[in-house]
Amino acid sequence: MDETTTDRPGEDHSPIQGLLLVDKPAGMTSHDVVQHVRRIYGERSIGHLGTLDPFATGLLVLLLGRATRLASFLDTEPKVYEATIRFGTETDTDDETGTVIRSAAAPRESDVRSAINSLTGKISQVPPAYSAKSVDGTRAYDAARRGTPLDMPAVDVTVHSWDVRQLSGETLSAVVTCSGGTYIRALARDLGRLTSSAAHLGALRRRRVGEFDVRDAATLEGLSADRVRVRPLRVIADA
Repeated sequence: MDETTTDRPGEDHSPIQGLLLVDKPAGMTSHDVVQHVRRIYGERSIGHLGTLDPFATGLLVLLLGRATRLASFLDTEPKVYEATIRFGTETDTDDETGTVIRSAAAPRESDVRSAINSLTGKISQVPPAYSAKSVDGTRAYDAARRGTPLDMPAVDVTVHSWDVRQLSGETLSAVVTCSGGTYIRALARDLGRLTSSAAHLGALRRRRVGEFDVRDAATLEGLSADRVRVRPLRVIADA
């Protein structure tokens, strides 16, 4: 059942529609954020332009009301992430929340940089076993939780660039610019394997989605304290 809100005194009762940028905190699903915004704005129809994993933080682009119909008209690429990759262990979820399934010595810096080159451009990527991808109607994460992970087909994605900020011992920090559909967790996993080591994603923050920047986003605490005005959206047809 959809949650409703009690109107606040003096609030405008006109329909809420438009775009809202939210800085998602760690520990919440994207759906949790949508539910939170529903309670604040009293708007049931809310969509988002790409989920973030619960452990990740950063930009969620939400569309409210009739603006949800405009999702396909918005330019949501490229996506930009701040990623921290930990070498030495691979997990079943490909991130820090999972169970360690393999350990190996940390790789040499030269091998990491060579592997980064191999993971740049148009690449073929197998999605994580714990992902929202479906095979014959079954969600990958549902099958993985039952102990029967799916045989996930590889998909083509594009990694535009890696801006390495730190590479020291067991830690790599980089800003990754990529196409939609790219799993940064899978990049971390494959980076470990390509270097004859093991790796998982230690932290992730989404900075940009197309033209939208997390610096312009509101926190959930900020929304609760002072409801941010939703940006209007219009689509202008080509002449």
